[in-house]
Amino acid sequence: MAVTRAHQPVVTSSSASATSPLPLRTRLAHPALLLAGILLVALNMRACLAAVSPMVGEIQRAFGLSATASGLITTVPVLFQGVGAPLTPRLTRRFGTERVVLGAVLLLGAGVLLRVLPSVAALYAGCVWIGVAIAVLNVSMPGLVKREFPDRAAVMTGVYSTTMLVGATMAAGLSVPLEHALGGGWQASLGAWSVLALVAGVAWLPQVLRARQERSATKPVAGRSGASHPLAGASLEKPIEGIWRSPLAWQISLFMGISSLLVYILVAWMPTILAEHGMDRGEAGLVFAFSNLLQVTGAFLVPLLAGRMTRQRGLAVVMAGLNGLGIALLLVAPVSGAWVSAAILGVAQGGSLGLGLAFIVLRTGSAAGAAQLGGMSQAIGYLVAAAGPVGAGALHQLTGGWTTTLALMLVLVVVVGAAGWGAGRNRTL
Repeated sequence: MAVTRAHQPVVTSSSASATSPLPLRTRLAHPALLLAGILLVALNMRACLAAVSPMVGEIQRAFGLSATASGLITTVPVLFQGVGAPLTPRLTRRFGTERVVLGAVLLLGAGVLLRVLPSVAALYAGCVWIGVAIAVLNVSMPGLVKREFPDRAAVMTGVYSTTMLVGATMAAGLSVPLEHALGGGWQASLGAWSVLALVAGVAWLPQVLRARQERSATKPVAGRSGASHPLAGASLEKPIEGIWRSPLAWQISLFMGISSLLVYILVAWMPTILAEHGMDRGEAGLVFAFSNLLQVTGAFLVPLLAGRMTRQRGLAVVMAGLNGLGIALLLVAPVSGAWVSAAILGVAQGGSLGLGLAFIVLRTGSAAGAAQLGGMSQAIGYLVAAAGPVGAGALHQLTGGWTTTLALMLVLVVVVGAAGWGAGRNRTL
């Protein structure tokens, strides 16, 4: 059974004096260390993706890339998030969540550095490494939260999903200033984010050491069976059987996948849609930034609400409805209704992300189950999402406008609502 951080070993007068130092395992298990590690890891999970967006034009000119090849700089990491996600539960069962998270953070930092080397092959290889590393973190974190905070899983999901978006907003806003401050062009600006990954790795080391201490402390002694520590054995829990045949798992996966698809279409094309309808490009960028900023609000508040409900059906439908309302405003009043649309879409998109992650911890009964459901839902989610920007661009080229794309997005909103209605049932895999 998983335990919360409140259940720490206690040093009593019968075992040690009041002035004796706490055991190393107890000090490493301090809640502040765990929370700092989780937040620093979460900051990295979107930052290196958001940081590259303002630099795509410079990268294109530096390597002489076509528009399609430049688009792959942002598409490849998303695609490999989907490819890498199903492999993560097996890694966590074999090596333990703590070591897998540390390895993924270090791989992320290495990918960031590889991406800025003076080679097109290194650029795309770095994108692949980044995508795989983020996939591992995307799947590992819900299981970790489920294990360490079983009674506050939804709240902690809101905290770390909000931190992810804060990292993305910070990276998007600082990329150009960093370029000027460091004086090394786009390479210095993008490479600087490897430092954040290194800091997160150092902050996560206490959790790796704690897990190793717990494994050592619970090894069977000769002639004894030796009970397993609840945290040390969490990675050995049995996986959910037949998860790929579960309607509930598919409903959660579709909710996450199509919600992500809608987000990535607007990330790629919202400023262009506004500019092509006559809005100044500078203002279009501000509208888009405002929408991204409000995602933080939805990502924090919606999981908190979800955790207080036994069923989240209504909440899922509200998120789908807000997405539909924002897209409809973008369709009928792209310029005059832009700021209102951006506000509604920001809350809806951030809330949908937080709710999708909350479903993973609320619909499973163990850390291993959460990791397994996370692997399935995020594999489907990111593979679907990767097709969004390319598909929307192709539709625009075919039709000469954005009406068909936005109308199709409204149809997908209905599918999201139906999937969320099923995912929000009070059931556990």
